[in-house]
Amino acid sequence: MSATHQPVTTTVSISGMTCGHCVSSVTEELSSLAGVTGVSIELNKGGISEATVTSSLTLSPAEIGEAVAEAGYLVVANEA
Repeated sequence: MSATHQPVTTTVSISGMTCGHCVSSVTEELSSLAGVTGVSIELNKGGISEATVTSSLTLSPAEIGEAVAEAGYLVVANEA
């Protein structure tokens, strides 16, 4: 039997999202990544929105960034 893997949760900040269509586009792109089991986006119109991605595999920042860029938006660095 294979070992049970705990889900991996990754949260990223995204700029440029302003509406429900933006959320749908980003959700669709992130959901298409290998291992992704869920995407939740907190829309902040005109500001920095937050996407939480749940997956069975660890996703690299580059993979997430490319998926968000494919939808037409930009992942921004979290403020420390």
